[in-house]
Amino acid sequence: MSPKFNNPRAKHNFQGRTCSITGVGSYVPAKILTNADLEKMVETSDEWIITRTGIKQRRLAAKDEFTSDMAAHAAQRAMKKAGVTADQIDLIIVATITPDMPFPATACIVQQKIGARRAAAFDLEAACSGFIYGLEVGQQFIMSRTYDTVLVIGAEKLSSIVDWKDRNTCVLFGDGAGAAVLQSRPNSHGLLTAVMGADGSKGSLLHMPGGGSRCPASADSVAAKLHYLRMDGRETFKNAVPAMYHAAQEALRRCELDISKIKCVIPHQANRRIIDAVGRRLGATPEQWFINLDRYGNTSAASVAIALDEAVSSGKIQRGDLILMMVFGAGLTWGAAVIEW
Repeated sequence: MSPKFNNPRAKHNFQGRTCSITGVGSYVPAKILTNADLEKMVETSDEWIITRTGIKQRRLAAKDEFTSDMAAHAAQRAMKKAGVTADQIDLIIVATITPDMPFPATACIVQQKIGARRAAAFDLEAACSGFIYGLEVGQQFIMSRTYDTVLVIGAEKLSSIVDWKDRNTCVLFGDGAGAAVLQSRPNSHGLLTAVMGADGSKGSLLHMPGGGSRCPASADSVAAKLHYLRMDGRETFKNAVPAMYHAAQEALRRCELDISKIKCVIPHQANRRIIDAVGRRLGATPEQWFINLDRYGNTSAASVAIALDEAVSSGKIQRGDLILMMVFGAGLTWGAAVIEW
């Protein structure tokens, strides 16, 4: 029996049309890069990395394996679980900061790879917040009856923009993809609410300067390492904790829920210290959390998508359970979502 709570979508849900995740899937590359491996590459140690981040290893895509490849694998797994064929997909949204190329959209490349020829397709860029932003955007197409089946994917090949000589950043990131099929499912509330936020005044805390119209690729920009991501870790931490906490609290408030009603809390898998700090503020118990940070590191837009798939596959999430997801990323961007599975 579904729990009783206020559905904030009720008065805006277009004659009762709701949006549910009917299938999830994920993909991570085969290659594992451990902390011991990193000790041979930069001045660091397994103890230093685990103490400060909670990460033990991460996955790296092969040289000939791209964001669209990982996205397609995750998409096909989600489609199989949802019982959806390629010709049923109406729209593909790919959230990524590491597209195959500036254009065409990686979503269009994924469309071709999975054979979804009748689907519209576009990319969405909100960094680590991309998957929740994508869920909210995709939901609007379902609720408005524009489309019946939307595929939302978070996929990243962060290894392609990491400076492997910078020990402060190269230890943090990994590659992978996660996907969700959105449809309207009878007798289910599905996606209850999503909170999104941004603060562009702090965009310089986590960014990649080169490659855009402001700083096109040149010999000078490559020599200056402007095509690698840069991060002010201390300031990012200071902003991530309150942003994720307040987004989560707002999402719960909209649904008239407290944290004790949530079966599974899935935070952005960026840093264990951030997760623990947010958890203390929320009052979530260790049993509520789902964390795979130690195995994959920070996979940006793919992070909560991969974790959601693994939480479902492991049996931690059952039909009717309430899930809270929260994210934070470059932009700065942040968000949270409450889902009835």
